[in-house]
Amino acid sequence: MSKQRLSRREAIQAGAGAVVGAAAALAGPRLYAQGGAVMPTPPPARDPRYPLPPSWNRELRRLAPNVYAYSQGGGPDMSGPGVSNAGLIVGADYALAIDALQGPIPAKAFIAASKQATGKDIGRLMITHHHGDHVNGNQFFTHAEISSHPYCREEVLKAVANTPKTWAPTPGVAEGAEPRTLVPPTVTFKDDVTYYIGGTEVQFRFVGPAHTWGDVMAYLPKEKILFAGDVAFFWVAPYANNSYITKWLETCDKIAGWDVDVIVPGHGPIGGKKELAEMAGYFRVLGVEARKRYDAKMTPGAAAAEIRLGRFDNWIGPERLIMDTVRWYQEWNGTLTPDYNANLVREATIEYNAVKASAKKTGQIIPLERMVALAEPC
Repeated sequence: MSKQRLSRREAIQAGAGAVVGAAAALAGPRLYAQGGAVMPTPPPARDPRYPLPPSWNRELRRLAPNVYAYSQGGGPDMSGPGVSNAGLIVGADYALAIDALQGPIPAKAFIAASKQATGKDIGRLMITHHHGDHVNGNQFFTHAEISSHPYCREEVLKAVANTPKTWAPTPGVAEGAEPRTLVPPTVTFKDDVTYYIGGTEVQFRFVGPAHTWGDVMAYLPKEKILFAGDVAFFWVAPYANNSYITKWLETCDKIAGWDVDVIVPGHGPIGGKKELAEMAGYFRVLGVEARKRYDAKMTPGAAAAEIRLGRFDNWIGPERLIMDTVRWYQEWNGTLTPDYNANLVREATIEYNAVKASAKKTGQIIPLERMVALAEPC
């Protein structure tokens, strides 16, 4: 069977037509109004040979004396892109929080659960990186000193001007009409810094660039616990929007040598080194498959349309395959910067949609051996 490839112009033209027609016929969320982003149509399919992710509860879980992880809960068909995790270290006079979550509902729930469990107010807030699902809740930590890497602060400051003045009604995030303020960190540090919260040593380690150019993680050497922020995604397809994937993998390899038993990811259920290695495996498998197509001069959207990742196709948010393929391509063609290129991802998604629409129209089926990634996670 011959393999059909579309030129970039053909893909954009066909994809644009497919999106316009689908929007009228299906009235579904395939074309986001926000930023004009295009949804993959259809999203990558699940692979029935592999298990689905587990479900996990919303809870403040005690991991060690005075050490807690806050999870918002999730699982197959449940977790949205902003369902992130947070951490809490409790001292004699105050508590230190790690990340502020994505809006008033989760931030207030985290603060209330912390107060109920510990009786302490949150006096310090450490931000792992600048993405909205970790900083949008900053305004609700009204008595906390907020710290981060300088890159994180700079990116939050850039976003302040474009932040709406009120919260839009969003299920699980905000009821709406509440005043909204994006609060930047007020203290920054370029190198590692250590806090002693009561009897707990908390080492904040700068590891960027990885997921972003300003990633910070919290390592508790005595407890062997790591709050990894978005350096870790467990059972959730990782976001590579601001990432340097090669450096991210190097960071994962370094963590493998640390004395760590428990890892709290930025997204997904609590795990350990095994789950971190699996996430690194996602990028390695995708890298192998994407590189074959990059070398064959395929566009990233067309490449993503025929890549299958085996068990990673079942992870939450499989559509991030497109974004992550674009980011790999940027590394290889020398155009990588710390910034997210939304136009490239939008164009790749249109190309992806065009290839899928063309295959469906012609009845073309891509051979299974070409679609399934052959490499196994490390």
